[in-house]
Amino acid sequence: MVDVRGVCTRFGSSVVHDGVDLSVHAGEVFALVGGSGSGKSTLLREIILLQRPAAGSISVFGQEVVGLTDEQALPLRRRWGVMFERGALFSALTVAENVGMVLAEHTDLPPHLIREVSAVKIALTGLPADAGAKYPSELSGGMRKRAALARALALDPELLFLDEPTAGLDPLSASGIDELVRSLRDALSLTIMMVTHDLDLLWRSADRVAVLGHGRIVGIGSMSELSHSDDAVVRPYFHGPRGRAALEQAWKTR
Repeated sequence: MVDVRGVCTRFGSSVVHDGVDLSVHAGEVFALVGGSGSGKSTLLREIILLQRPAAGSISVFGQEVVGLTDEQALPLRRRWGVMFERGALFSALTVAENVGMVLAEHTDLPPHLIREVSAVKIALTGLPADAGAKYPSELSGGMRKRAALARALALDPELLFLDEPTAGLDPLSASGIDELVRSLRDALSLTIMMVTHDLDLLWRSADRVAVLGHGRIVGIGSMSELSHSDDAVVRPYFHGPRGRAALEQAWKTR
């Protein structure tokens, strides 16, 4: 679904990526992790065509995307959905209007069907029916995340990108997102690629995880495989206090 080869990214003299290689397979929940400033969100922006790498190849659905114009990219963008870290919801629109805006822009559905489809997408994310009439400012952090996810699902995407889906949430709300990621993947036959630092989410939801460090992928595999790595970058990430606590909790819930 996604194939990244030899991607290099620079901001002036600063090198963010120095030959990144990874592949995301159909039907999996794939996570990208790494320390602050390692280039996780930057790589995600390059994959979804919001930024262009200095060098390298990125293909999505088997098509090279580096260098595409906005017009050429539009058919591909209709096949994926994106949930941004802060939601990126329009504050002047209700949740239902945020979801419906995507349908109005990209389909020929009449208004009454747009309202019905929006309600279905909102329900899929676990929000109560009355949430559709509320504005983002009237929602809790967890509800805003779910509303942003409903909008990302508006066009029935094959591929879903999640940027820090649990960032800023309390443990209970974050746990709900963990469960939602897996259930949506299974129910909708989605492929999901997410950027996260949430070790609980990784243990509960990710099929494979790639670790960014020193501008490259320094480890890739299941959480169980990575937890046994001796790599100087990978090991501290998974064996610090938070990593050990998440591992212990993961074993308890199995």
